Amino acid sequence: MGTNSNTPESLVLQYLAREPKVQSAKKKAIILLHGVGSNEADLFSLADQLPDDFLIICPRGQYTLGAGRYAWYNVDFSTGKPIFDTAQEASSRELIKQFVTQVKQQYKVDEVFLGGFSQGAIMSYSVGLTNPKDIKGIIALSGRLLIEIRPSIKNDGVQQLNVFIAHGVQDNTLPVQYAREAELYLENLGIQSSYHEYNMGHQINGAVIKDLNDWLAQQSTQ
Repeated sequence: MGTNSNTPESLVLQYLAREPKVQSAKKKAIILLHGVGSNEADLFSLADQLPDDFLIICPRGQYTLGAGRYAWYNVDFSTGKPIFDTAQEASSRELIKQFVTQVKQQYKVDEVFLGGFSQGAIMSYSVGLTNPKDIKGIIALSGRLLIEIRPSIKNDGVQQLNVFIAHGVQDNTLPVQYAREAELYLENLGIQSSYHEYNMGHQINGAVIKDLNDWLAQQSTQ
């Protein structure tokens, strides 16, 4: 069920994978990035709730915070606003881009949806918007769009991106205002996102998964 970096065809990030249970005309993958202090098994637990015709890949962040705890970059909330390590973020962004390319090659994938929760959603925005040619869609669950990466976003190609945004109105970790700002910014880029707010905190619930599955089904018809 799982694949890790000990295999001969090791990719740049350690990961878990679930092969599609049914085949479709196009081979499609969802790559899900975990949040701060989590690991690749976290979002992989959702794999069986996601569409059967997708390859599900969950990689591990490159920075170790503790036993079984990883991140895509270090972030400091002590001031009340998130202050992050820009060099680590840039490094992880490049690694994820490389990982997407490797997944496409190794698994013969036609389309990749890149998504994640919290910091994983942040990375998905950053990678997808700065590298739209390799991504079919972005799945942003309880995340934010970094102002710092906006200068790296080129209008060329981003309009073709499909974006799913889900956020809890009671989120005290990353307040819902971040999601609303992201939707508005995407709209200004010419990207129409599928935007959803829920009566929940910093989490993923069954309603999010249902709406995400409905959205993924719509993408298959486009």
